[in-house]
Amino acid sequence: RYFLVGSNPAETKYRVLKIDRTEPKDLVIIDDKHVYTQQEVRELLGRLDLGNRTKMGQKGSSGLSRAVSAFGIVGFVRFLEGYYIVLITKRRKMADIGGHAVYKIEDTSMIYIPNDSVRVSHPDEARYLRIFQNVDLSSNFYFSYSYDLSHSLQYNLTVLRMPLETLKSETTQTRQESFDIFEDEGLSTQGGSGVFGICSKPYEKYVWNAKLLEAVRTAVHRDWLLYIIHGFCGQSKLLIYGRPIYVTLIARRSSKFAGTRFLKRGANCEGDVANEVETEQILYDASVMSFSTGSYSSYVQVRGSVPLYWSQDISTMMPKPPITLDQADPYAHVAALHFDQMLQRFGSPIIILNLVKEREKRKHERILSEELVAAVTYLNQFLPPEHAIIYIPWDMAKYTKSKLCNVLDRLNVIAESVVKKTGFFVNRPDSYCSILRPDEKWNELGGCVVSTGRLQTGVLRTNCVDCLDRTNTAQFMVGKCALAYQLYSLGLIDKPNLQFDTDAVRLFEELYEDHGDTLSLQYGGSQLVHRVKTYRKIAPWTQHSKDIMQTLSRYYSNAFSDADRQDSINLFLGVFKPAEGKPHLWELPTDFYLHHKNTLSLSQTRQSYTYWWTTGVLKHLPLPFDEVTCAENRRKLTVKKFHKYEEEIDIHNEFFRPYELSSFDETFCLAMTNSTRDFMPKNVGIDPSPFTVRKPDETGKSVLGNKNNREETVLQRKTAASAPPPPSEEAVSSSSEDDSGTDKEDEGAVSQRSTPVKVTDTGDNTKITENVVQSTKDVYGVNLSDIPSEDDLAIYARFVQLGQSQHKQDKGSQQFCSKYPLDKVINLIPISSFSQDNIYEVQPPRADWKSIEIFHAHIQAGRGNMQPLGRDDFLMYREYIRNRYM
Repeated sequence: RYFLVGSNPAETKYRVLKIDRTEPKDLVIIDDKHVYTQQEVRELLGRLDLGNRTKMGQKGSSGLSRAVSAFGIVGFVRFLEGYYIVLITKRRKMADIGGHAVYKIEDTSMIYIPNDSVRVSHPDEARYLRIFQNVDLSSNFYFSYSYDLSHSLQYNLTVLRMPLETLKSETTQTRQESFDIFEDEGLSTQGGSGVFGICSKPYEKYVWNAKLLEAVRTAVHRDWLLYIIHGFCGQSKLLIYGRPIYVTLIARRSSKFAGTRFLKRGANCEGDVANEVETEQILYDASVMSFSTGSYSSYVQVRGSVPLYWSQDISTMMPKPPITLDQADPYAHVAALHFDQMLQRFGSPIIILNLVKEREKRKHERILSEELVAAVTYLNQFLPPEHAIIYIPWDMAKYTKSKLCNVLDRLNVIAESVVKKTGFFVNRPDSYCSILRPDEKWNELGGCVVSTGRLQTGVLRTNCVDCLDRTNTAQFMVGKCALAYQLYSLGLIDKPNLQFDTDAVRLFEELYEDHGDTLSLQYGGSQLVHRVKTYRKIAPWTQHSKDIMQTLSRYYSNAFSDADRQDSINLFLGVFKPAEGKPHLWELPTDFYLHHKNTLSLSQTRQSYTYWWTTGVLKHLPLPFDEVTCAENRRKLTVKKFHKYEEEIDIHNEFFRPYELSSFDETFCLAMTNSTRDFMPKNVGIDPSPFTVRKPDETGKSVLGNKNNREETVLQRKTAASAPPPPSEEAVSSSSEDDSGTDKEDEGAVSQRSTPVKVTDTGDNTKITENVVQSTKDVYGVNLSDIPSEDDLAIYARFVQLGQSQHKQDKGSQQFCSKYPLDKVINLIPISSFSQDNIYEVQPPRADWKSIEIFHAHIQAGRGNMQPLGRDDFLMYREYIRNRYM
């Protein structure tokens, strides 16, 4: 047998899974559902070790051996032989959302479960295993133990605010989970120590290991089930005069109709589209990390292929294969299914921003536009006008070629109108200052205003043909507009408006480009070809050669490696299940029948041509059906009653772990993608606000752009190194990781040439110093006069003598300070409760009577003389016992 021992982060509660290895093809897992303490687990493993050692007759060696240490179970998979277990063996913390850690999978391990003695080998097993492992789990797969990554922040926090009466009626109690040795004395009711915890079902569309966990979902406790998402997760820190604001970008890639660029186009028969990604930007004040008391805001937008039956034939080996419509769909059946899903998840209005070309010499992309317009027009006939789908066509490629039009200005206008219609989520009501001084744009904002803040209703759905380059730039502009409103709602800026070339927008642009590159690699096989700088027309000339290389890389990937990647995805997601007597995966001419279920069997229920939405959705619009309180949604929730001191819900203890020796590697393991420090000016005299517009030569990243500027910066750092640190030096740091390698090389080269210059009276050295050292105005922001005044010298002398004010001075120091008689100048009054308090000696203050009494009681307890316990002490002790051992 394999024994799988899992613990909570505090390592005080344990569960044990027993996996039988004698079955050659079946998976037999026993979960006793019992929660063990650390002592009980040690005793259990000790007994197993002793029993196995005696049975095997190996008295010298151990009966139990550790196979692997892991951070979670990805799932169980079977091809043609027995089952494998996939374990996460290495992880990296990528983000922190309200104290909940989001991890990236760094490495995994696949272990074959059946014993060698019962293994039935199959010749094709190794090939399936190799195809399965082509899905690189160490690239952009994410999980969290305590935060539901498949849902948006708005959903997660809305569920948390469900009425208490609803939760009490839904609480499911079993003897195992609700047993309390003090329940007869009414401790939980009298002390008010009951806390309701809610666990929602994940949104399966964005879960990538749902099929891998299917075999054990009903057999094991839900704590064993770890759901992973695929896409992107990045977090950056925005420092606003020292106040830390975390900007997080989470992209969830759909696991339905998933695949590579030319092999997955359009939609399948269930309304799932290719390359569908939900992008959520979360902004919160990191100085308070509780969901109940902190300030949190989020905005969600979606990208996805045009929801029609269409494809491109890649057998012609053309860079742009012709677009063909595969099926006629006069009643927009597949588009109706797709928009019905969106109405359920996001509410109304649904806004489509279509960026494909409108004017072409040869009809290519326009085919999709014409069909999409017809589908949206048809579906809108039956929706109420206030909830109609809004369609915005905009030929981005045409505007990019025009010299008269600024693409991003036009996109900014579209973004403003979109954000005003959908609103955004924030978990706190409008601040008092915004009520006193209301902004015009703020008053026009849409969404749903509730007592606890604002809700986003509706969503923007952006698409071009590939949903990569143009889409990413459009989403960045909408995200930038929403970011301004989010910052305004948290009281961090005075107007909901952000300018380009500010540190905040540069940081956000880097985050979005990382996001775009990652999603482009997953779907298209290369990084972005056209970036935000390309559309701003400020990209350097070297960017054109990089664009050509990315285009060639994308073409190569699409032509030669995409088919293998598609097979791997189909096998990993359980779209194809190997079986004896069926054709193998590599023998199939196409995977069309795997993704379109209606080709194999006719559906018994036919959707209405006019009432194309799910029953009940329209009644709650503009609110999304998934977030309203109704019986159907309550069935998706599991409610459990916890004790308020239980470690499972105590984020502070789980995050900081005060009961054990802290490790800096674990406490500070969060690897930020970027920080505003990377973009702040290197000259201290310039305003450090991240909302100040910078000139190109003022920002951190562009200062290090060429060699001459880099040398100047290095020399500036060297000359300013001996000066006392100015107040904002904490906000000044080196450039980001992208430039760090070249920085170090050039810095080393400069340091060999620029040895420290000793200033003497000779003219040559003075000239050298003038060339090397920048003016004090550039470095410190102020001009220093040549000779300080008498008053300034007296203040400086007083500052020098602070540490010696209550210490005997030797004669040398008295002679040194004879020009300024310090005894008459300095008359210090200690600002402290300590009577003696300086750098040489400290006399602690007298303890008050309460402290002395506690100390005496402690001494007496050590001698065995115990104080009588009061009622509060009994209650506290019972709570401690219950939390520790129950």
